[in-house]
Amino acid sequence: MIRTFFALTLAAALAGCNQQDQAEADAANAAANAAPIVLPPSIIASKIYRCKDNSVVYIDWLSDNKSANVRTEQNGPATHVVAPEVGQPMVAEGFSLTGAAADSDVSLTRPDKGAQSCHV
Repeated sequence: MIRTFFALTLAAALAGCNQQDQAEADAANAAANAAPIVLPPSIIASKIYRCKDNSVVYIDWLSDNKSANVRTEQNGPATHVVAPEVGQPMVAEGFSLTGAAADSDVSLTRPDKGAQSCHV
């Protein structure tokens, strides 16, 4: 009776180890077959621009070179503008931005202001 109890206990313990090993193998396979993680672009430059109508805009240029975050107030909400290809205008929700992080002049169209040039 005691031998049977120990034999069953040992069998149950070994079966549990096998299931744990299989679960770890399944998790490793899932991780290996998962799509690669793509991080969002980082901010490469944050600049303040004075526009032709004397308003100020805050632009965070992103490292993918085809997107930026535009704010019309220093701590206001940002509008994320994106271009289909590098060098094309970045657009979103009535906004259009032409320029790059290295430029001191950009062209910005806003819903409430229209198109105008802005300078660092």
